[in-house]
Amino acid sequence: MLQLKSITMKNHNYRFLLVLLASFVFVMASCTSDDPEIEKEQEIITDVTLIFTEVDNSNNPIGNPFEFKASDPQGLELGNNPTIETIQLAVGKRYLLEIELFNSIENEDITEEIIEEADEHQFYFLGTAFVGSPILTYTYADADKNGNPIGLKGYVQVNPAPGFNNAQFRLVLRHDHNKNFNGATNPNWQDFVLAGGETDLDITFPLVLNP
Repeated sequence: MLQLKSITMKNHNYRFLLVLLASFVFVMASCTSDDPEIEKEQEIITDVTLIFTEVDNSNNPIGNPFEFKASDPQGLELGNNPTIETIQLAVGKRYLLEIELFNSIENEDITEEIIEEADEHQFYFLGTAFVGSPILTYTYADADKNGNPIGLKGYVQVNPAPGFNNAQFRLVLRHDHNKNFNGATNPNWQDFVLAGGETDLDITFPLVLNP
């Protein structure tokens, strides 16, 4: 009888351990499935540099590059006191435009990150300079691995006879949107939100045209 009782107790303990183990696995699985997904944080951009180089009709460079900057030490999408320079271009000229982005808080070159994740990023060029009765025309000069535009490099044509010489040069950077959405490849597409994704940058430079 003593031996039978001992065997019974061992079986009972074994079943108890199995139940305890199963409960632990269930709890861990529940915790894992209930944990919220970590969302991708918005990219912090503290400095934007627009580099213009005049080009001829064959896009060969003429003269030296010149640049205009916007900056905010807290981030251009987060801060309240950005410093934004006024863009000055000449009537009737054509320019190569190159964009550089930087995060001085983390000392990160955001331009390189966009190049590495080019299929997830795209710039749009809006404001009164590009839409309505545009005084500027933008053409993409770069593309991602799928042949879709990025906007780190492109050409800006200044209208030779604009109706006014003061305008707003609005620059928008989107990521994780659908580049195949109808209209998404248009650099002046005002309804960019329809393609989904999020905005990393939305900043407006004043623009003045010189004779």
